[in-house]
Amino acid sequence: MLMEEARRAVVRYGCLLLEKKLTQGTAGNVSAFDPATGLLAISPSGIPYEATRPEDVVICDIDGNVVEGDRKPSSELGLHAALYRVRPDFGGIVHAHSMYATTLACMREPLRPLHFALLSAGEGEVPLADYATFGTAELANAAARAIGQMNAVLLQNHGILAAGKDIAKAFQVLEDCEWCAEVQWRCMCAGKMAVLDADQLADAARMYRGYGQKK
Repeated sequence: MLMEEARRAVVRYGCLLLEKKLTQGTAGNVSAFDPATGLLAISPSGIPYEATRPEDVVICDIDGNVVEGDRKPSSELGLHAALYRVRPDFGGIVHAHSMYATTLACMREPLRPLHFALLSAGEGEVPLADYATFGTAELANAAARAIGQMNAVLLQNHGILAAGKDIAKAFQVLEDCEWCAEVQWRCMCAGKMAVLDADQLADAARMYRGYGQKK
């Protein structure tokens, strides 16, 4: 079975989306990309996360052709492939309809750097991709244009896409973005919001790069 470890990760983090209430039903999708082979493993379309098995995960090439698997891949296969093409540093993507990030996306508001926790998504605000119907090439192209050097992008009136070197990192970015989105929403409700300026963000970014245990 091709990409067995990646398939298991897709299943595991799909279930975590539900456990952590970052999506609902079968909404959202998860993928992993192997740059050495040019293949990606992506969650199947319409199968509940808790019922998905590793063999249900579909292996495709970067052009969207199914290489291995009997299931139909996620309707957002093109979205994932487009991001892997423009950002070869990405090895994992999680797309979700988390409540607060989706709220901002439906307000057509970018996710602003109010707190250093957003640095996992990059140094700046999480941008908005122009609205396009889900599952279309237009949406894939809009997200690929908008993401720039950030590790996340809001999809107008849809949800959020988070990425990283692997699925675990992408999931962390998603969690950080969702927490920051709730903070921003609460600030907007209270009527006052203070965004970190460029110097403050740069200082925080320097500290962030040295955070945690290093090999």
